[in-house]
Amino acid sequence: MHIIFDTRNIYYLPQYLPIYRELVGRGHKCDFVCYRNKDDESQSLQIFSNLNLSAHWFDNRQHAMEYYLAEKANWVFFGSGVNFIDQLHRVSRSAQLGHGIGPKPSYYHKSDTPMTVRFIEGELRLKVIKSMYPDDNFVQVGYSKLDPLLQGTELGLEYAELGLDDNKSTILYAPTFNPSSLECFPNNWPKDFGQYNILIKPHAFSYSRAQYHGQRRKLKNWARFQNVYVADASEVSLLPFMKHADILLSEASSTLFEFAALDRPVIVCDFYKLKWFYRGPFRYRFDRRFRQDNVVYADIGRHISCYRELAQAIESELDEPKRHQVSRAQYTRDHVGVMDGLASKRIVDYLEQYTEAGLTSR
Repeated sequence: MHIIFDTRNIYYLPQYLPIYRELVGRGHKCDFVCYRNKDDESQSLQIFSNLNLSAHWFDNRQHAMEYYLAEKANWVFFGSGVNFIDQLHRVSRSAQLGHGIGPKPSYYHKSDTPMTVRFIEGELRLKVIKSMYPDDNFVQVGYSKLDPLLQGTELGLEYAELGLDDNKSTILYAPTFNPSSLECFPNNWPKDFGQYNILIKPHAFSYSRAQYHGQRRKLKNWARFQNVYVADASEVSLLPFMKHADILLSEASSTLFEFAALDRPVIVCDFYKLKWFYRGPFRYRFDRRFRQDNVVYADIGRHISCYRELAQAIESELDEPKRHQVSRAQYTRDHVGVMDGLASKRIVDYLEQYTEAGLTSR
């Protein structure tokens, strides 16, 4: 088979790579398509070089579609909805894989574009999306992004090289870019937590988009502290950081579900720096986009409303790491799915079986 991964954003890669490796291991040909956009293209090129991957670069989706129509691959993977899908289905089949399992409604709405198949993670996700799109094809497989951790193939970080202490508990702070708690953390916050290692893994957009220069200043300042390691722009995967962490801090992001699936405590930061068009009389825009979620995550872990609550929350959750264990297990069944490290295998099995059967419907 020939499979192409449509990589609209660089942070799709951690979801794609376990599937890519499974495909290559079975002798299939794989390509990546990337886009020149408002992100820093040089950073993306460096990431592909570090991973020893090649990619075809296009200015927009229409130009990429021209390539797809000429290439006639067996399958094209998408991480979001796409126009021109009917044209593609004349020559190829399409597979959709959400780039995360966060609580935003966009997780479901990207299926407004009917693909040949969309691979779904957990039981509740499958039930909800089938009710929304009863005529489309959804297959529950689990969450491919976590496969390297569950298989034990993720190497993780070298603490000695990073100057961190193996004898300390480790905090992982993985803020998203918008709305983000990052700019609400003090410049010297690592000093308040000197008894811990602190791993900080920002969203890719914090590095690649010009408007987040304030976030980059914060990250640069925090990186100076001896007990801190801040991921650089080339470190696209969260998995090496998750492998070492004892507790996670984040906002309403996919990371919460991913880390809770490892049965480790999470703290939800319910405080953000909002953009001007989400403030004051425009607050309804924020509520409409981020509050009216298809997924309720209220009891996934401890919630805090400001930075001042953080120290006590971390200490309490680490002292009783099983406090939210029952809830974490339910969230995992509902949203992440089976945790056996074989999601990528199930996906590739489906692609091979569907292709060999010669099925022609979209």
